[in-house]
Amino acid sequence: MLDAAIKTQLQTYLERLQRAIELVASLDDGDKSRELRAMLEDIAGLSDKVWIRFDGRDARRPSFSVGRPGEAARIHFAGLPMGHEFTSLILALLQTSGHPPKVDDSILEQIRGLSGSFRFETFVSLSCHNCPDVVQALNLMAAQNPRVDSVMIDGALFQKEVDERRVMVVPTVFLNGEPFGQGRMTIEEIVAKLDTGAAAREAERIDAKAPFDILILGGGPAGVAAAIYAARKGVRTGIVAERFGGQVHDTLGIENLITVREMEGPRLAATLEEHARGHDVDIMDRQRAESIVAGAGGLTEVLLSSGARLKSRAVILSTGARWRNMNVPGEQEYKTRGVAYCPHCDGPLFKGKRVAVIGGGNSGAEAAIDLAGIAAHVTLLEFDPALRADAVLRDKLASLPNVTIHTQAQTTEVTGDGERVDGLVYMDRASGETRRVELEGIFVQIGLLPNTDWLKGTQVRLSPRGEIEIDSRGQTSMAGVFAAGDCTTVPFKQIVIAMGEGAKASLAAFDYLVRSA
Repeated sequence: MLDAAIKTQLQTYLERLQRAIELVASLDDGDKSRELRAMLEDIAGLSDKVWIRFDGRDARRPSFSVGRPGEAARIHFAGLPMGHEFTSLILALLQTSGHPPKVDDSILEQIRGLSGSFRFETFVSLSCHNCPDVVQALNLMAAQNPRVDSVMIDGALFQKEVDERRVMVVPTVFLNGEPFGQGRMTIEEIVAKLDTGAAAREAERIDAKAPFDILILGGGPAGVAAAIYAARKGVRTGIVAERFGGQVHDTLGIENLITVREMEGPRLAATLEEHARGHDVDIMDRQRAESIVAGAGGLTEVLLSSGARLKSRAVILSTGARWRNMNVPGEQEYKTRGVAYCPHCDGPLFKGKRVAVIGGGNSGAEAAIDLAGIAAHVTLLEFDPALRADAVLRDKLASLPNVTIHTQAQTTEVTGDGERVDGLVYMDRASGETRRVELEGIFVQIGLLPNTDWLKGTQVRLSPRGEIEIDSRGQTSMAGVFAAGDCTTVPFKQIVIAMGEGAKASLAAFDYLVRSA
């Protein structure tokens, strides 16, 4: 099952096992069960600390549990944890054996202090690059607290359960049988959701911080570059991030970051955070800015949604952008119930079904090509008279027999049966006719919107498109406030450009500090 290279790598990890672990499999006569048996036998053959049994009684088959001999297992995998989830399996083996996790002690204390009973079920697709973050967080919690159970479920393999429980997006997490959350969640976010007093304690701690020299709002490529440049100048630097890594998490393949030939978005997000933590930067994660005002003594004040207030001599805004919505009736109602934004993550849930892609640029064309290999049929709708995608993508689309393209098509409504999407309505802009397409999924790929709504009504001037207006040095209309990245008027929203803009804004902010001292 596992090739020689993977076995060699896995054996290196298994040498770190602290004590014996036991794998208990529940199998049937299917091909996937045979694959799982072979995989588990390969793993057990690499370490004498890995024991294996095939007498499991789990109703989901194939599945297996990871536990210690003589103890009830608390980590389970329904399906084969390959692809992005193979790392989840390795970490589950190590952490069950007692290998210490790379998590702050304060978070571990919170996890161990959780009272009650928590059974998490996480539906994933093996091609989803956000799912492992959630699976690994919940598995770690199960390894640390005997009151927590974690089950990973491959949605593509257990399609009947996906349909019955109306799972339309991954990752989708259920807690004790009830919906708990969807999309990427960090372990800190999960614990904070369970430990209701954590947010208030964190807000109190942040509010007590001394003023910064440079405070960065946003933890994406621009924000991290700004933070590193500021810290290297030796000034007191802080960074506030609602989601460290930002939009990078939703980018699957990155092949144009100079000197890095190929990189996945979540991996780049992790290296961004690692690089920032390697410098003297005060990182305040899972925090959202709500307002910015000029304070006393030449300080700028930033109010967070938690109620905490931060002060700084200079501020850099790098809040990035988010997926653009269609803003048509039914879109919000059926979001995560057929309306999706990440074809790589959620595409496998629509295997054999009819889907639509909204948008004929490169992102839309790539999404349609990917989905064509999974879905029964793909309908691509583009507002303009012609697709805007590169020629090579247009040619590929034209070669696919299960892709239909409609140009001059304006989506006007998402329809559903009250539970999930069952179609969409669009207007043919050439003829004025209204038409309906019956389908089960809609993937929206029409660009990004800057995360600047919170700046409306402040001294920071925005463009008609909501972007922060900046000059050649990244200076905004508000004294001492700079901006960088996708939230600004700088053209060409690219990771490498955002990094450069973050560095430039940081140097300009430092120059401002020197000249205003």
